[in-house]
Amino acid sequence: MKLIIKLLLNALAVVILSKVLSGVNVDSYATAIIVALVLSVLNIFVKPILVIFTLPITILTLGLFLLVVNALIILLADNLVDGFSVSSIWIAILFSILLSILQSTLYSLLEEDKK
Repeated sequence: MKLIIKLLLNALAVVILSKVLSGVNVDSYATAIIVALVLSVLNIFVKPILVIFTLPITILTLGLFLLVVNALIILLADNLVDGFSVSSIWIAILFSILLSILQSTLYSLLEEDKK
């Protein structure tokens, strides 16, 4: 149940950011749920491989290259999901940063309700 709630919160964050950022478009709420699911799967399976391959440049940039890795994951989700589009890598980096902030805020609200 907790997994489904987190997936729906991620979809809500994707919808909110598509309304805020002009370079991100989501066609429907169902597409946002699919985007949240695809991003979760890509973060589980693809991101660790990318992090390992880019470890030297990540160390050299003191971890800032992970923003680019996150943007690449978002652009990959853009290619995999019809109805979801991101206009550039800069928008993807901004989307990644704002998505992380919004997810942590929503998750903290979820944890407060349990207490």
